[in-house]
Amino acid sequence: MLAFIIRRLLQAIVVMLTVALIAFTLFRFVGDPINMMVGIETTNEDRAQLRQDLGLNDPIPVQFARFVGKAVRLDFGNSYQFKTPVIDLIADRFPATMELAIASAIFSLLIGIPMGVYTALHRRSWLSNIFLAASLIGISLPTFLIGILLIFLFPVTLGVLPSFGRGDVVRLGFWTTGLLTASGLKALVLPAITLGLFQMTLIMRLVRGEMLEVLRTDYIKFARARGLTDRAVNFGHALKNTLVPVMTIAGLQLGSIIAFALITESVFQWPGMGLLFLKAVQNVDIPIMSAYLLLVAFIFVTINLIVDILYAVVDPRIRIDARATA
Repeated sequence: MLAFIIRRLLQAIVVMLTVALIAFTLFRFVGDPINMMVGIETTNEDRAQLRQDLGLNDPIPVQFARFVGKAVRLDFGNSYQFKTPVIDLIADRFPATMELAIASAIFSLLIGIPMGVYTALHRRSWLSNIFLAASLIGISLPTFLIGILLIFLFPVTLGVLPSFGRGDVVRLGFWTTGLLTASGLKALVLPAITLGLFQMTLIMRLVRGEMLEVLRTDYIKFARARGLTDRAVNFGHALKNTLVPVMTIAGLQLGSIIAFALITESVFQWPGMGLLFLKAVQNVDIPIMSAYLLLVAFIFVTINLIVDILYAVVDPRIRIDARATA
């Protein structure tokens, strides 16, 4: 097990170095950093001196090593647009994105898993057909269109939920949350549903497919032959084995939710990292773009590593394969 974890850690480091190289290339070779930092009135001598002070005349490997070292210390430089440290800008918006991502993930799991189980156990019922049709809609419609439709229905037509913003927030140390205020909870509902709807339909269909596959196995037939009740067979045996691959997909989808939250944040003007990244793209703010890329990659790699370890703990076959290939 230790060898398995070490191998996964080494793979994660290689992935992060590759992403760091992409971010460094973006930072160093997309436009001239000097032009982004100074005005047109700056003399050539001042430009040359600034280039020397920033180390832009050093060899590329030296610059890359310096970039990685600063990234490890969370030093991404200053934003071209806001003239403040990038890490401060991200830290201000990180709680909003994480709050939205976690709420979306909880919504997708709490709704998707029961719907998947129901459609697997009652394949010919009219409610199952409605769930499957709704899942097709959730997969087919783009996220921004779902958000616009929800805004038109609830805030515009019914006037029951806010259409933009995060509402009132409470600061708990370095963390800000809207979960402790009524307006914050109301503001979270529509963005969380919009962002989690695709994941919910994906999890529902995955649970349904895995559940149907498990119900056809021999040990389920043996459990029924022993006289176990349908409840014990379906939930004590079938569902338990169905959730192993679901756990893997759900973990990876959390990373996807964080990475692609920028669309939802743009539609609802949610003050998170995604909206900050979109503004950085519009203004060619390379430090924010590279920092966002590294942060999302780190979240993906960390979640993937945790899921791999949990998968090895839950499924003994993973540990056996790891020892066999060691």
